[in-house]
Amino acid sequence: MVTATTVPWFTLNNGVKIPAIGHGAYAPAIEEAQSRVKDWILTALKAGYRHIDTAQGYGTERAVGEAIKASGIPREEIFITTKLQWNHQHIVAQTFEESLKALDVEYIDLFLIHWPQAVFYDKGNSFPKNPDGSLKVTDEVNFNQAWAELEKIYATGKVKAIGVSNFSIKTLEQLFTTAKIVPAVNQVELHPYLAQEDLREYSAKKGIILTAYTPSGYDTVRNDPLILSLATKYNATPTQVILAWHIARGVVVVPKSEREERQKENITLPELDAEDISKISALDRGKRLCNYPDEKGQVYGWTVEQLGW
Repeated sequence: MVTATTVPWFTLNNGVKIPAIGHGAYAPAIEEAQSRVKDWILTALKAGYRHIDTAQGYGTERAVGEAIKASGIPREEIFITTKLQWNHQHIVAQTFEESLKALDVEYIDLFLIHWPQAVFYDKGNSFPKNPDGSLKVTDEVNFNQAWAELEKIYATGKVKAIGVSNFSIKTLEQLFTTAKIVPAVNQVELHPYLAQEDLREYSAKKGIILTAYTPSGYDTVRNDPLILSLATKYNATPTQVILAWHIARGVVVVPKSEREERQKENITLPELDAEDISKISALDRGKRLCNYPDEKGQVYGWTVEQLGW
C-alpha cells in the first residue's frame, strides 16, 4: 500500500527524482475560486504531498508559493512543477522569471511547455480569438524555438528539469529534430479510457516519464462497472483504484481536490494485483474527456492531425 510517507519517487532522465503522486493546483479564473487556493494547497502539503503542479496559465503560482511558505516545510523537500503559457513561447526567459517571482523561490523543479501550439500574444488575454471564434494561434514562433530557450534556462541551474505537456509521438518527433536535451516529462491527459499505451512505450524508450492529468477520468471512468467492482475488492474508492493503476504503470499523477478528506484518500493507495492492472488497461477506448475536438475539429486552435492525436 502507498501512504503519505511511502509515496514512490521516480527518477527522471537527468537523475532528478520526482514524487509519483502530486497535487494539482488548477483553479478557475474567478476571484472566489482563486482566493481559496492557498488554503487547499496548504492542507495538501499537511496531508503529505510533496509535489505541487501549477502553471502560470492557472493563475495560482503566487498562492502555491504562499502555501509552501506557510507550511514550514523546507523548500528542498517540495517538488514544484509549473508551465510556460501557450501565448508566451516568444518570451520564455521573461515568463520563467515571472514564475520564479510569483512562486517566490530561487529555483523551479520542473518547467514544461504547456501546449505545443503557440498562441498569438495579446497582453492580458490568454484566449485571443479569430473572427470565427477559434483560438488565434500563430506560426511566428514554434515549440522548437521555445524548447531551445528552455534548454538555456536549464543550463543556468534555475530549473532542475525541463519537459513538455500535451505532446504526442508526432510532436515529440518534431521536437527531436532540433532538441539537444530530451524532455524529462510529458504531461498528458491519461486515464483508463485513454491509456495512451503507444505514447507510454515510446516515452519509455526515450527516457521520458509521463504525468497524467485528469487521472481519474472524472465520474465517467470512476463509475465504470469494473472500477466499482475493484473498489469493493480493495476496500478503496474508485479514484484510489485508478491512481494505483497509474503508479503501477510508472506514471506520475497529479489529482486535485479542495477537500482535505479526498486529498488524504488520493495519497493512500492500494497495491493492485497484476491481473487487475491488465483489466483496467483493457478499458482503453481512446476517449478524451478533458481536452477534445470542438465542432470545428480543433483543440485550442490546432487540428487533431497537427497535435498528432
